[in-house]
Amino acid sequence: MVKAINKLRHKFTTHADGSDALLFVHELVGEQDGPTIGISGSIHGNENAGSQAVLELFRAIKDLPLKGRILLLPVANPRAFAVNHRFTPLDELNLNREFPGDPRGNYTQQLADALANHYFNELDYHIDLHSGTDRPTVDYVYIWNDEPLSRAFGSKCLYRPVEGKAGTVYAGTTKSVTMDRHGTKVVTVELGGGIVDQGPYVERTVNGLLNMLRHLGVIEGAVQPNPKQIVVTELAGIRPKHGGWLEPLCPANGEVIKGGQLLGRVVSPYDFETIEEIPTPFENGVMIMQHLTRNVVEAGDYGFMVGNLEGSTD
Repeated sequence: MVKAINKLRHKFTTHADGSDALLFVHELVGEQDGPTIGISGSIHGNENAGSQAVLELFRAIKDLPLKGRILLLPVANPRAFAVNHRFTPLDELNLNREFPGDPRGNYTQQLADALANHYFNELDYHIDLHSGTDRPTVDYVYIWNDEPLSRAFGSKCLYRPVEGKAGTVYAGTTKSVTMDRHGTKVVTVELGGGIVDQGPYVERTVNGLLNMLRHLGVIEGAVQPNPKQIVVTELAGIRPKHGGWLEPLCPANGEVIKGGQLLGRVVSPYDFETIEEIPTPFENGVMIMQHLTRNVVEAGDYGFMVGNLEGSTD
């Protein structure tokens, strides 16, 4: 059984309203030795599906036999989380571009420094939960330095970044502390988001995390076999050039999209004219991220993400 459950609090600064700036971590200590695993959510404040999954995971494992130690960080960026905003509202910086941080820097850099030195430095494994913000919905898993663990989450689509390809610059992200500095085994999960019920995505995330923990031998039980999986090495993010209603026209995430098909179109809410049609960028692609509902967007907002199936592997 779990030997101990500790609520850890680390104060790293004081807010102008007098409240303490804290890291909230739930520590589950097993009765047997094993690895230390960190599972974190909401490094971007408008990606709270991961935080919901951390809550449900805690409820699922708190009474189970456990080997090692699990450190649950449900909300990595509390100020951004509180206002459903991607960036830290005190300085409008992206926490996931500010690592390893600076204890004398701006607020987000101080937060990054606190996370780097009071959370990430303790981990043998780090599972970082992201989603598609509060409008688009995403579905894939990164392969970093532990492919079997990435696959064990159970997603159909995985992405292996290749150094030098467009979009593969990850300076200042959590992995610059975990993987690059400490050699931590890292998995980044991108699942959920959108103006839809997050329940199915939360359930999938919890099931994936439980399977990963079984894979690592941290909890008991048979590891579920992986589904048929696709690994791509190129992703294209497509943003609308114009603002208005973004109407999705593409297949579901995980499905194939062919050259010539439209991802969506932008329609004026005022005169009802089509302002822009958005084609897929590849002749043979797989849907990774999209809007599931007609949403208002500004020019340059997150729109779609497509994986290139040319050069993909199983």
